[in-house]
Amino acid sequence: MEGPTAMTTPSPERARLAATLRELKDRTSLSLVGLAAKTSYSKSSWDRYLNGRTLPPRDAVQKLCRLAGEPEGRCLALWEIAEADGSGRGGGSQCVDSPPLPSRPEVTPPHPQEVPPADGWAGAGGTADAGAVHRSATAMAVLAAVCAVAVGGLATVVLLLPHRDGEPRSSLSPSPSSSPAAPGPRCRGAVCEGRSPMQMKCGAAPTTVAAHRTATGAWMELRYSEECGTSWARMWRTRIGDRIEMTAGERKDPDGSEGHGGPENRGGPVRSAEVQDSVDADSYLYTPMTVADPGTVVRACFRPVAGGEGECFDARVPG
Repeated sequence: MEGPTAMTTPSPERARLAATLRELKDRTSLSLVGLAAKTSYSKSSWDRYLNGRTLPPRDAVQKLCRLAGEPEGRCLALWEIAEADGSGRGGGSQCVDSPPLPSRPEVTPPHPQEVPPADGWAGAGGTADAGAVHRSATAMAVLAAVCAVAVGGLATVVLLLPHRDGEPRSSLSPSPSSSPAAPGPRCRGAVCEGRSPMQMKCGAAPTTVAAHRTATGAWMELRYSEECGTSWARMWRTRIGDRIEMTAGERKDPDGSEGHGGPENRGGPVRSAEVQDSVDADSYLYTPMTVADPGTVVRACFRPVAGGEGECFDARVPG
């Protein structure tokens, strides 16, 4: 039901989920009417979901992931955090609403003869009230610690979800207003050549230059990092043995026309990656980086394990 979770200003958690869903919608190239036609949710409902005014049902998130060819894991983790925050199960509501720890016991000061011994053992009479307050304060401290552990656990789950470029998916980047500033990239330009975009922190907030769905159902994307001055490709929904290749730059054919075919006919070095196991097949697999300036043509090619003709597509780096 949408009523209990609707709010005028979305929380940071809901805003992050909404931004992710908007990126997935853009990838599908569907309008709100198109989304309504392909799902059981109306145009007005999708408008509220994508703007963060209403937390979407879990099923709506799953349906949009399927339409966009996006693995569901990280999107559902973002949904869980937003849903927990809205229902008071997350780090915010329940812990904040707990009574504050008392700064001092609100009891009548005992008479001198009622002061407990220095070794901490309680005497008789008025010391029972002080002991009750102490036990209450201890219980509240334990509750606060449990809340802190729960919040930390949710954050750890999201961080450990596989998203090879270090962003959700990338296309799935956290909202700048709700996340601390990430450390800058570890390389730029030629220093990044042949290096991992994740290890070099170039995949924190890349641009998706173009995307392509193959005949086997696998997806490919060409990515670009303005900060690092590099491009790379990634794929998902693959099979063990599938391979992706990419390159940047243009090479002219002998007749002077632009080169055609696979990456071997492009100007830069070929960067490739192959699905080695089920872990690779169930998550993103990305190529090493290659230098790409604004305006450079980048190309990616998919080589299916079943053989047959590969599929290639290209795009121009923005800028």
